[in-house]
Amino acid sequence: MASFGNAFSSSIGKKLIMGITGLFLITFLLVHCFLNSLIFLNDGGLTFNEGAHFMGTNWIIRSMEIVLFAGLLLHIIQGFRLVLQNRAARPERYAVNTGSANSKWYSRSMGLLGTLLLIFLIVHISKFWVASRFTGIPSVDVNGNHDLFALMVETFKNPLLVILYVLSMISLAYHLLHGFSSAFQTLGWNHKKYTPIIKALGFWYSIVISVLFAAMPVVMYLGLIN
Repeated sequence: MASFGNAFSSSIGKKLIMGITGLFLITFLLVHCFLNSLIFLNDGGLTFNEGAHFMGTNWIIRSMEIVLFAGLLLHIIQGFRLVLQNRAARPERYAVNTGSANSKWYSRSMGLLGTLLLIFLIVHISKFWVASRFTGIPSVDVNGNHDLFALMVETFKNPLLVILYVLSMISLAYHLLHGFSSAFQTLGWNHKKYTPIIKALGFWYSIVISVLFAAMPVVMYLGLIN
């Protein structure tokens, strides 16, 4: 048991946990983005509310929320531990920083990008998840579903929140650009034939997911979706 614990507290173990939880969160983002993209049907949010109702009442989905939050929390904790570990390994700055010669700036800034996303998550959860699960949504649509769409419309009347969401999605894009392929690499899924495909898939996934998420508050603020 001790050796098992040591394996996951080691540098390799921490990266392994980051890889596993990262792939899990990547899958969640895909589902979450698909559901939220239903607002682009521009049907007054009826289809979106229907999907949100299903996600909120299905016991399998509700059970997976526990797994989701556990994975998210573990990903955050391990991420900060890796950042602190890397800083401790290099207590003194080099006179000449040549990091860019071997890696992209966002690969070296995962701690900062992760912190920005954490701030966004706190705001996002407090605005939507808490309301949909605990405090309740006061209005219902014509189908009798809680009108989460109306809550989104009201929330994104605030330009500061729109700006926060857009900046956070830029951070998400850079976070995913490094994290997507890195997760596969950490798990040892490297192959000269498939690695370029994974990198290309990771690039487009990062861009499309982030652009869609960023577009949602923008189109609502501009009144293009109602």
